Amino acid sequence: MRNDSTGRYGFDRVLMAVAATFLAVSTSSALAQTTPAQNSAAELAIDAAVPVPDTSIVPPPTAADITATAPNSMTGTAAAPEAADKTETTASTTPATAPAASVTAPATPKDSAAQQAKEPAAAPAVEAPAQTASKVAPADQPVAEKLRDALQTQAGKFFERKNERAAVEKFYAARDYAPLWTESGALTARAKSVVSRLNDASADGLNPDEYPVPNFAAATGPDALAEADLKLTASMLDYARQAQSGQMHWSQVSADIQYPEHPVDPNEVLGTIATAKDASAALQAYNPPHKLYKELRAKLAELRAKSEGPVKVIPEGATLRYVAAARNRQATEVEDDRVPLLRARLGITENPDDAHYDATVAAAVRTFQSQNGLHPDGILGNRTVATLNSPKRDREIDTVIVNMERWRWLPRQLGAPSLGNAYAILNIPDFTLKVMHNGAEVWKTRVVVGKPGKHATPLLTETMKYITVNPTWNVPPSIITNEYLPALQQDPTVLDRMGLKLEQSRDGTIRISQPPGERNALGRIRFNFPNKFLVYQHDTPDKNLFSRDVRAFSHGCMRVQNPDQYASVLLNIAMPNENYTPAKIRSMYGNSERDIKFATPIPVNITYQTAFVDDAGKLQIRRDIYGRDATMLTLLRNAKNKNLEAVVAHAQPNYSRPRAQLPVAANDRGGYGYDSGPNFFERLFGIPTQAPPPAAEYGQRRRIYR
Repeated sequence: MRNDSTGRYGFDRVLMAVAATFLAVSTSSALAQTTPAQNSAAELAIDAAVPVPDTSIVPPPTAADITATAPNSMTGTAAAPEAADKTETTASTTPATAPAASVTAPATPKDSAAQQAKEPAAAPAVEAPAQTASKVAPADQPVAEKLRDALQTQAGKFFERKNERAAVEKFYAARDYAPLWTESGALTARAKSVVSRLNDASADGLNPDEYPVPNFAAATGPDALAEADLKLTASMLDYARQAQSGQMHWSQVSADIQYPEHPVDPNEVLGTIATAKDASAALQAYNPPHKLYKELRAKLAELRAKSEGPVKVIPEGATLRYVAAARNRQATEVEDDRVPLLRARLGITENPDDAHYDATVAAAVRTFQSQNGLHPDGILGNRTVATLNSPKRDREIDTVIVNMERWRWLPRQLGAPSLGNAYAILNIPDFTLKVMHNGAEVWKTRVVVGKPGKHATPLLTETMKYITVNPTWNVPPSIITNEYLPALQQDPTVLDRMGLKLEQSRDGTIRISQPPGERNALGRIRFNFPNKFLVYQHDTPDKNLFSRDVRAFSHGCMRVQNPDQYASVLLNIAMPNENYTPAKIRSMYGNSERDIKFATPIPVNITYQTAFVDDAGKLQIRRDIYGRDATMLTLLRNAKNKNLEAVVAHAQPNYSRPRAQLPVAANDRGGYGYDSGPNFFERLFGIPTQAPPPAAEYGQRRRIYR
């Protein structure tokens, strides 16, 4: 009984389901907007027994299909084709489980877990992908397509540096390859601003030819506009990189230069210029921010604006010299017809028509020689005459430009921010050392620097970490080998007379040192800023050299005229509560070394400023004692000598260019000892021998300036 009744009940349910299916087909329009009513658990069990039609084979159209497109009897509107398709799919794949009356009932959101488990899931409605607004104007779309093609296939043609190429590709892709510099084929205000800055690159001592501006007016098609867009982007990146890091790498100039790298980020440059209100000012800001750089920039503009007019040539002739009066001897003044021309050329307004080569003229000649790389002896010879006849303004412009270039090598932040931007800065050609604090000069003194050649003082930026009172001088091996050992062969007592101590280790190595004391070659104080060149600043017992105008006598280290004052100034900046006065520093003098560590290190910048503006606003030119200006001018003027790899180093922080190895002196003070006091004969006899400037310097200078 139970099986029979169940069978009849199941058969009746099958008939009801078939009837509901036909009814659903005839009313497909209404069914497309509704869902079946919720079924009971018993009904779900019956539905599971009904075979599901195979939808992989589409049945032939029937009268019901045609009826589905007819006007809806309930709404009077025609069903959309998509709705009819969805209705057909639903009718053929989902078993009908409710009578016709339940078809129009609103669907309930509470489907049971059993229904979800037993029923096949209905296919989700297919929606068209959302359309994002394009960043490219319709008029610029052809150019954008060409830009995309160019960057995908030939980006290396426009951007040689890998990091710049990657940055540009990312930048243009983010803007759907919309052109950066044009709109509807016309230059934008931003582009005109950038072009103006590139064309005026010479105002910052840069060469406008290095940043070519494409001819947008001649670019009439999408291909030409796309190429012009990328070329201007490349020139803009070149300007930013060279304005910040320099047109040459410092390693091209000399092996004794070491400044921290500060390359530009091309991603940052692109983002900044693309969004800046004043693109020209934003691009110009990549030049050095230092006050001394800006002063040189202003002087460069003044020099270019002035015109000397035709230079009156001073004829060559006999050598003229002035001999000052001495005991039992009168001063000698030579008379020559060229002297009035010489007075006018040197700006001497006193007695302009006087033909005597007197003390005033000789002093002016001496100053001119010192400023132009000649031996300042005050004697008018043919070399001095030739230099006088060469364009002075051009020489000054060249000197200003190379000094502006060197400022690009220096860190953007010279001082320690936590100490009021305090720093020490030493200018080698001016033989001066300054301490800067809160943007003002707080102390200044004279220094002695390294001799030209292999003993030249290196250019560097490091931090002073401590000072040593009563230092021990460990003589560098190079000085031992080249000076002291030969002297010992001539006089075995010489070291004792100089207060030096000789020791020989078990391996046969000789070590010579000098204990602390007033005769120590380092004097009473050494200023330590560890660096690869093993140089430092220190006191000296030979004070007479500070009276010289040209003070290049050391082996590379820097001798300070007033070390107790220098130490006091630095320590009071680094540790203001300790009250270090010069008298307190001197009270520490004795025979035992004592290190005073700075709570906060102070940056030390060793520079080479042959051109700078003094406090009175006057341009000062100093002698190129190491020939750095001549080398840099050669590199700037001779493009074929430029080393691309060295220039690329500005954008590659991990770039390491091979450099000549400098002598390293091992000692017990952490490697210090590359240079110290005077040479052997200076220490023994107290008579310094001034090394003549390298002959190559003068030859290079004549070739460059003529």
